[in-house]
Amino acid sequence: MEHRPLGRSGLKVPVLSFGAGTFGGTGPLFGAWGSTDAAEARRMIDICLDAGVSLFDTADVYSAGASEEVLGAAIAGRRDQVLVSTKVGLPMGDGPMDAGTSRSRLLRSVEAALGRLRTDHIDLLQLHALDEGTPPEEILATLDVLVRSGKVRYVGVSNYPGWQLAKALGIAERHGWPRFVAHQVYYSLVGRDYEWDLMPLGADQGVGALVWSPLGWGRLTGKIRRGAPMPRESRLHATAPFGPPVDTEHLYRVVDVLDELAAETGKSVPQLALNWLVHRPTVSSVIIGARNETQLRQNLGAVGWSLDADQMARLDAASEVTAPYPHFPYRRQEGFARLAPPMVQGLSGG
Repeated sequence: MEHRPLGRSGLKVPVLSFGAGTFGGTGPLFGAWGSTDAAEARRMIDICLDAGVSLFDTADVYSAGASEEVLGAAIAGRRDQVLVSTKVGLPMGDGPMDAGTSRSRLLRSVEAALGRLRTDHIDLLQLHALDEGTPPEEILATLDVLVRSGKVRYVGVSNYPGWQLAKALGIAERHGWPRFVAHQVYYSLVGRDYEWDLMPLGADQGVGALVWSPLGWGRLTGKIRRGAPMPRESRLHATAPFGPPVDTEHLYRVVDVLDELAAETGKSVPQLALNWLVHRPTVSSVIIGARNETQLRQNLGAVGWSLDADQMARLDAASEVTAPYPHFPYRRQEGFARLAPPMVQGLSGG
């Protein structure tokens, strides 16, 4: 398994990591993802470690803490073999201090996560969403306390607007506080918005992408095709309202090319979709999920090989959409790189 630096940091992460959103799943969203118990989770982690996948990502909000609890039980006795990433900041209750990333909430949330994970430190703590009600100086100073205490090793964000991320990086540098080295983002063949602003920002500032929902919220599993009804077992039936929207014709256009490449290469549609992401600029790790061992082993087969230049170009062309303003005028200029801004061309990692 290839390992890459996580952004501009000394932490090396596997190019594939495992998302524990299926662990302990309850409720309309997480219950539809999966409900892996501790015994099943241990087996999943065994398979991951055998394949070189050592980074496991979760969040306090996943099944109201149950995901962290199951992950903590599953890694018991082998904490030194794994990297644990978790996220805080989304609502965990109805009280005024049950959401956000204020000093009080951050300190309390980290202590709770450490208890559920049965560990004394979190390798990567990410802010799950922007808290517009808390000054960035308060957030960053608190993260500094957590890093200095040894309870947190590295910090990152998830789903942040580019200008807010850039602002936070500037404040951290000015005060000598820990800089965000990771940005957990939605990025897929049917969702390339990350490329317009966040990818150039990541390349310039050394923020590595951890990609969530790399199969387009379950649309690139190979089960959805033009002219066929959605399979009954698809999780999209229950979770579509929670996920990113995708234009149907755009999805079919991408799947058509994936089917062609699957016939040419012998690889599955999910493997092709994941492999495309692994080769995109600024991507440090692609987070895969699985409800069972078969799905996990199939996803693990997405690395260790490459498509040729023509095959990559066909996927690029099928998945490309018109860039939003102010990007499209520049992309139309003769000689401008059509599929990645100049500053990120040639980059293979964070």
